Amino acid sequence: MRIEHLSVKNWRNFKSAEISIGNRLFIVGPNASGKSNLLDALRFLHDVAKTGGGLQQALQDRGGLRRVRCLAVRNFNHGWVGLKIVLKDDDDSQWTYELHFKSEQGGRRRSKVTKEIVQRNTEEIIRRPNEADGRDPELLTQTALEQVGLNQEFRSIAGFLRGICYMHLVPQIIRHYELGQEENRDPFGAGLLVDIAQTNEGIRDRRLKKISEALRCAVPQIENLDFYRDEAGRPHLQTGYAHWRPRAARQDERDFSDGTLRLIGLLWVLGERASSNRVVLLEEPELSLHTAIVRQLPTILHRMTRDRGQVVLSTHSDEMLKDPGLGVKEVVMLQPGDDGTMVTSVADLVNIDALLTADLNLDEILEPLTRSNQVNQLSRSLR
Repeated sequence: MRIEHLSVKNWRNFKSAEISIGNRLFIVGPNASGKSNLLDALRFLHDVAKTGGGLQQALQDRGGLRRVRCLAVRNFNHGWVGLKIVLKDDDDSQWTYELHFKSEQGGRRRSKVTKEIVQRNTEEIIRRPNEADGRDPELLTQTALEQVGLNQEFRSIAGFLRGICYMHLVPQIIRHYELGQEENRDPFGAGLLVDIAQTNEGIRDRRLKKISEALRCAVPQIENLDFYRDEAGRPHLQTGYAHWRPRAARQDERDFSDGTLRLIGLLWVLGERASSNRVVLLEEPELSLHTAIVRQLPTILHRMTRDRGQVVLSTHSDEMLKDPGLGVKEVVMLQPGDDGTMVTSVADLVNIDALLTADLNLDEILEPLTRSNQVNQLSRSLR
């Protein structure tokens, strides 16, 4: 499956937004405009569908319904929060999953499903609330997506959403193996070494060999990247750095620079997920990386996904937007307003064709549109 479209209503920063998604989607905008929250809409669907997750747990992890409902609007959408995703499978069938929910009146104030629809092409597979929900309203505290007894006909959607991977790698967390022993899918990197350790040895060696080749292009004096376990059985990544000694000094992840760790983690996650037709959500992947590497990230993302996966990322990087292969349909711009944040595809901007014809890069076009109007006063305000 592949995501074609995402719709959100009454979700965090957004009163209403419609986003088309291809192989790559770059989300740009000023601070606090909702870039992370837009990624979180897809992450939320993953959390609803995943084993041990569900609607109530996904909301609890975010601080409850009041923290995901848009504060910029009052009773829009009858107070419901709505998410809708359109997918296409290998048979060219179009799947639609739509979920609306709101807080129950009185009682325990739990969130309840107010609408849930699954459709394949023109065939409606399920629509809730239904007769069973009428007989037992308690059923509406769970989505059909998370219930094995209800999702037989669209279990492929649940499986696809469970495979979505959100990553915001933090080097300081990657270095602490002990934080990742129980959960090897931690989005901040605590379980990265555990994940690498649990990968089939042959697959692991091939991926690390490819990552080594990339590192030699990006990090001066670095040599082969290897996996090993110490005397206590803890997993480590190790590499050598060439210098005046005849044999390279060995270092492991505890000695790697932040940029090296983030690049290794990024390449590992992309190689793993793209090869299995998964969606990867990346939070500002340019952090800690040299501008020369950042400039090549769009090409790296393209080559590592191609027709096998999708990448949706947030960024503040002008360097990535300079990539000549980046299309206007691959970038959406967020602009905060009194009625919530507006989402605009760069392809729909007025005069975009004329601006591109004038040899302006996307970063030159978008920078004045995505900065705060008063940002030039920042340093003066600190006098």
